[in-house]
Amino acid sequence: MAVSEILKMEGFEVTAVMDGQAADDTLKKEHFDVVVLDIMMPYMQGTEVASNMRERGDFTPVLLLTAKAETEDRIEGLNMGADDYLAKPFAMGELVARVKAMVRRSKEYQQTVLNVANVTLDLESNELSAKSGSLILSVKEAKLLALFLEKEDVSYTLEEIVTRIFQDDEVSREEITLYIAYLNNKLVQIHGKLQIVQEDEVVQLQQLA
Repeated sequence: MAVSEILKMEGFEVTAVMDGQAADDTLKKEHFDVVVLDIMMPYMQGTEVASNMRERGDFTPVLLLTAKAETEDRIEGLNMGADDYLAKPFAMGELVARVKAMVRRSKEYQQTVLNVANVTLDLESNELSAKSGSLILSVKEAKLLALFLEKEDVSYTLEEIVTRIFQDDEVSREEITLYIAYLNNKLVQIHGKLQIVQEDEVVQLQQLA
C-alpha cells in the first residue's frame, strides 16, 4: 500500500481498501475530497467504481491509476467518470502533486449556495430562505440540510448521516431525528416546499406540491 503511505506522509487522511467492491461499498457510506482508484482491482475494476459513483450523483474528483498505456483505455476511464489518470510506473511526487491539485480545484468550485424547489441555503452564512422569509440555521442543521440539497434524489441511513455530518460528536439516532424535526419546522416557517422524510432508518428529501 505504498500509495496510501506516501499520501499519509504528505498529511492526507487516507482510507485504503483492497478491492473494487470494498471501494464501491465505502464510497456509498463516506465522503472524500479525492478518490484514487486503480483500474485493475479484484471483484470490480476502477472504471466501474467511478461509473457507479457518477450514477449515484457523487461527483467527487477521481484519479485513475492504470498500467494500460493505450489511448483507448485512458479514454474509457475518462468516459466512465474519472477526472484524471496516471499511467504506471509513475513517480510518487507526481501522484502527490496530482492529488493536491484535485483537492484544490474541488474546493475552489465547491458550491456555497444550494437551491431546490423554492428553498435556498447559503452555506457561508447558514441562511435558509424562501420567498416567505429567511432564518439562520445552526452549523449542524445547515450541514444536514446541505447533505440532501446537494443530492436531492439520494436517501441516507441514520448511520450514514452520523458518518458524514456528526462524525466528531457523540450523537444518537434519536438526536438526529430531533435535528430532522427542527429542520422541517423551519422549512414550514418559511413556507419551503421541501420536507425531510424519515422512515425507520432511511431519510430522504421530498418536494411538496
